[in-house]
Amino acid sequence: MEIAIIGSGYVGLVAAACFAEIGHQVICVDNDQTKVAALSRGEAPIHERFLPELLARHRKERLRFTTSIAEAVRASEIIFIAVGTPTDEAGKADLSTVEQVVQAIANELRGSSAKQKIVVEKSTVPVGTSQWVRRVMREAGAREGSFDVVCNPEFLREGCAVTDFLYPHRIVAGGNEESCDRLRLIYAPIIDGSYAERADAVPQPDGANAAVPFIASSAESAELIKNASNAFLAMKISFINAVANVCEAVGADVEQVREGVGSDARIGSEFLRPGLGYGGSCFPKDLLAFRSTAADAGYDFRLLDEVIRINAQQREMFLRKVHEALWTLKGKRLAVLGLAYKGGTDDVRESPAIAFIRMLLKEGANVVAYDPAAAAKAREAFGEDEITLCDHLYSAAESADALIILTDWEEFGQLDFGRLRSVMKAAVLIDGRNMYEPEFVAARGFAYYSIGRTSLPRAKAATEVDRAA
Repeated sequence: MEIAIIGSGYVGLVAAACFAEIGHQVICVDNDQTKVAALSRGEAPIHERFLPELLARHRKERLRFTTSIAEAVRASEIIFIAVGTPTDEAGKADLSTVEQVVQAIANELRGSSAKQKIVVEKSTVPVGTSQWVRRVMREAGAREGSFDVVCNPEFLREGCAVTDFLYPHRIVAGGNEESCDRLRLIYAPIIDGSYAERADAVPQPDGANAAVPFIASSAESAELIKNASNAFLAMKISFINAVANVCEAVGADVEQVREGVGSDARIGSEFLRPGLGYGGSCFPKDLLAFRSTAADAGYDFRLLDEVIRINAQQREMFLRKVHEALWTLKGKRLAVLGLAYKGGTDDVRESPAIAFIRMLLKEGANVVAYDPAAAAKAREAFGEDEITLCDHLYSAAESADALIILTDWEEFGQLDFGRLRSVMKAAVLIDGRNMYEPEFVAARGFAYYSIGRTSLPRAKAATEVDRAA
């Protein structure tokens, strides 16, 4: 099928590459001419596993890029809208870019006698947007019957967005039955598992479904599914962080509690990991949007207020941990590992790591930071002299009073403790992602502070070294 993707951000670009991967002809639109030129050369603007390979495989053949919405609409049967829908402080979604795109699509359909085109909401939008898009299309002159509107929410996690797209837990489509069936055809190689059987397929992750459920619903239900799903996952993160705080107070180990709770199939272990709280471009925005939707409908969704409050409080709790380890922070040299909001991505939007670094700076600390992928984007988030960014992990650790892990990159779980001890001023590790077992770190001569577990300060760490010796 001929498909247009309007928007080349995380969602749009991954969708464009993956639709090309399963056999469709795809034209991807962005209004940034420089970006389109870079994409046309095969340059990936985001750090996403497998994306560069798919761009290299399909560009100029099944996948091309343009700045012209009109060109894309004329060439396509299905038009996906994947532009940004940022929220204000109250959680109201800004649909102005969506409206501009819809009007541009309608302009091309004015008076058209071509086969009906399906306009697909891929962006995260508030409930009722599908009906609003229909109205805008009609008011902009699109002929009745020349289009239909379907909501097809995305459930991609940055860092593994390509595999999430190609091996999803489910595919949701909201709209009338005929249009949903056309969407089902687009996803057929994923739904029936035939893509996974290809010799050149992107590797299938553990636990992927052999056959993918296709859930057809009303547009309003599909619009709510995305917000409700992200709200529930954010709630799991806030819940385990609240449990971690109780664990510290009573002398329990949150990792043991997490294992016991997560092994219940009704609960599951995913997103049940203590840390600095959720971040990124989706969870904070989608929670506010869902709360706003509920308020507009007359329902006071106070559970969401508490999820948001716990998430913000978690950074304060972790700052207390840093004070426990170092007492005062003014003038201390702190080596920070991680700037992205999570491992596997260079995205620093709503990053807990960035927010926490700002707290350290306010305390008067000198921050030296390292991230495998996000340094360039993080540089834009800070003033020129606010922090020092290093190209190597062990360079950041030189002469540091403490090493603080803020992002769960895999390499941060494989530290060379002997090398760290030789370059650091003090052997102190403060782990905001619980990437290590306390006894393991203490046995290597480090004081160790983590979340939801008993701290092992320097005296105890020294004892562990003696025992290991």
